[in-house]
This record gives sequence, C-alpha cells and structure tokens, in this order.
Amino acid sequence: MSLSIILTIFVFIIGLQIAVPYLVKRTVIFGVTVPEQFINNDNLKLFKKRYFVSMLAISIVIMVAFLVWALGSNRDDQQIVIVGTMMQFGVILISLSLYIYFHAKTKQLKKESKWTENLKEVRLTDLSIRSQDEMLPSYVYFLPMIITLGVICYTIFQYDILPNQIPTHWGPSGEPDAFTKKTPFTAIQLPLFLLIMQIMYLAIHIATKKSGIKLSATNFQASRNRQLGLRKYSSWFTFVVVLLVTMLFSYFQLTMIHSNLFSGMKFLIPFAFLVLVLIGTCVFAIKVGRTDKGGPVKVEGGITDIDEDQYWKGGLFYFNKNDPSIFVEKRFGVGWTLNMANPIGYFIVLIPLVIILLISFL
Repeated sequence: MSLSIILTIFVFIIGLQIAVPYLVKRTVIFGVTVPEQFINNDNLKLFKKRYFVSMLAISIVIMVAFLVWALGSNRDDQQIVIVGTMMQFGVILISLSLYIYFHAKTKQLKKESKWTENLKEVRLTDLSIRSQDEMLPSYVYFLPMIITLGVICYTIFQYDILPNQIPTHWGPSGEPDAFTKKTPFTAIQLPLFLLIMQIMYLAIHIATKKSGIKLSATNFQASRNRQLGLRKYSSWFTFVVVLLVTMLFSYFQLTMIHSNLFSGMKFLIPFAFLVLVLIGTCVFAIKVGRTDKGGPVKVEGGITDIDEDQYWKGGLFYFNKNDPSIFVEKRFGVGWTLNMANPIGYFIVLIPLVIILLISFL
C-alpha cells in the first residue's frame, strides 16, 4: 500500500515538474519577462525542450532506481515511505536547479538580444475587469468551519467514551501510529488544528481576492483570460481542498470516537483523499495553463509590459514594496505566491502555523 501511494505521488510530481515551462504565463519564461514579440524565439523554445527532456530522463532514472530498491527484500513500509519521500524531494530539487540554470540562460539571452531596447514600457489597467471576476465568495469558507465546530461539539459530548490514548498521527494505511494521553484539550486537538487551517485559507482567499489584476498591454485578451481563469480556478481548487481536508480530519476524529466506524475502509479513505487532491491539482494546472494559450495572438508593436524582473529574486521570490498586492501569480509553477515585501502576507501564512506548532508542544 505504501509503495502504491509513493509511486502515485511520484508520477504526479514528475508530470507537474516537467510541464512547468508550458503551464506558466506565456510572457514569463523560466522566471524572466519576455516581450510578447519574442516569446517564440528559437533559443527560448530550445531551453524549454532541454528542460523537458532532461527532467523527464532524470526523473525516470530516479523512479526506476527507487522501484528496484523498494521491491528488494526486507523493505518495510516505514523505509519505503522515508526513502520514497526523499526521492520525491530530490526530483523537486533537481527541477528547481534546472529551472535556476535556464533562468540564468534566459536572462542572459534577453540582455544580449536587447529585446526591450526599442520598446516603450506600458502599464495597462481595466477598471471594469473586477466586475467579471468569478472567484468564489468568501462566505463559502464558513461551511467547512461549521462542520469542524460540529465535530468539536460532538467530541465534547462523547468525551467519556473516548479511549485513554488519543491518536496524533496516522500512517499510510489509515491506522493511527502515534498517541498521547487523553485530556479535554488533546481530545479536540485535531479539529482545532483544522479550524486554524481553515481560518488561514479564508484569509489567503480574501487577500488573493483583493490582489491586483495585472494585464498585458501587448496582448490584452490573452492576459485577461489568464488572470480571470487563474483567480476563478484557484478559488475553486482551494475551496475543494479545504473541504477534502475537512472530511479527512473529521473522518480521523470520528474513527477515534467510534473505532468500528468505516471498518474495512480505513486505508481507502485516505488514499481516495490523496488521489482526489492530485487529480484536482492536475486539472487546475491544465485549466490555468490553457487560458492564455489558445486562439490567435495579436501583438501590439512598439510597446511592451512593465519589466518586473528586478522584483523577482532568482525568478522565484517576489519582493516589491511598491505593490500593495499580498499574493501575486507564481513564476515557477501555477498558482499564487507571497509578495515578501508585504508584512500582512507573513501574518496570514506564518501566524497560524506558529500557533499550531505552539499548541502541538503544549
């Protein structure tokens, strides 16, 4: 079972990493802003192809090596999970290294080719686009919170029948493998963590909803489709993930109270959760990746978008104190990343995590 889960995640990670150059914004190649007029440059296409082929070949070698090792004798689940997780992180690190390498190559090519030398930088705004934003309303996030509060209340009412040892961790099979002593606090610790996470996701959703919508002056329609699509699909994806996490945590909490509940399905529910999240991530990445790729491209000559490369450190980390946005579109992968110059972002993401860690050590 552990091997199946690790391999499933492996395939997902490899697929997502090799597709990264084709999923990001069309005018951002390896974290470098490229004027719309030059995105089909032969050297840029070659960089993407080399990244794809290199990443695919290395990933296959790593996965096959892991599979051969895992199928050897005397491998227990714990060893497979530890080594498999390390291998997955290895694939991500190699992908990141290749990305940084081609980021440097693309940056050098842009400088040598002087693509922006005779182009006027233009910033485009559209005051009507907010009315077309289809992000989910924030109040939908109260639904999973209500479920969590219900689970907490139910646990309090059933406190007397709880076991003396409260599970704190579950293995790949869905069976608890770590415990702590029963107290009123430890009894509701798990749904309490869940509630803090839900509040964090709600704050991220609100911050993302208020973030700026950046449009391209050289290709308004494609950038408009991208921004609206990214906002709409990311809000749906995040909400679905929060719902699935809520269902999974609630399942763990209820099986702690009623040990015979869902008997015979204990491994199936966590596995189904994993598969659904992975499928949802793929669908989300493909949907967003396609939003600005289809249809004819009409490029306005003589102008280009504002070059923001100086705000992206290594093409990965956004640091712009003049931008009020808390979250901005990623340049590596699909989704949102923090504007690290805005302290509100740290508050939204780090404070809940610090609270969870503090509670864990109480």
